Amino acid sequence: MEIRRVTDSFSVAPQVAPEDVAALKAQGFALLISNRPDGEEPGQPTAAEIAASAAAAGLEFRHIPVAGGFPREAIAATCEALDKASGPVFAFCRTGTRSTLLWSLAQASKGCDPQEIAAAAARAGYDIAPVRAAVEQLSATS
Repeated sequence: MEIRRVTDSFSVAPQVAPEDVAALKAQGFALLISNRPDGEEPGQPTAAEIAASAAAAGLEFRHIPVAGGFPREAIAATCEALDKASGPVFAFCRTGTRSTLLWSLAQASKGCDPQEIAAAAARAGYDIAPVRAAVEQLSATS
């Protein structure tokens, strides 16, 4: 599993398997967020399977699926999850990009600097260009 650290408190990766979850807990993550809709790809573990592994490992789990865009509800749910997390957060999707973009939008909705958001994403190997205009708009209105 390739974990990419976006910030000290937020990391992303491609799809995790149920057997990966205990290792995430052992690495100090407190919250696991799935941004993949169930059934997006054949053979992909379901959110329920990941949730069961998270519960067994003592890791909090949230399923905030997004596909084809980032609705306000998903941004708000991500903000809430990040705000309530008792420690570092690990999010995953198919490649880690969607999770990073959703994090970027959540940070912008809290008024964080778009340049700092973009720089953090870039250090982890992600480009926020697909949501850059929304990040700037959210940041300016927050």
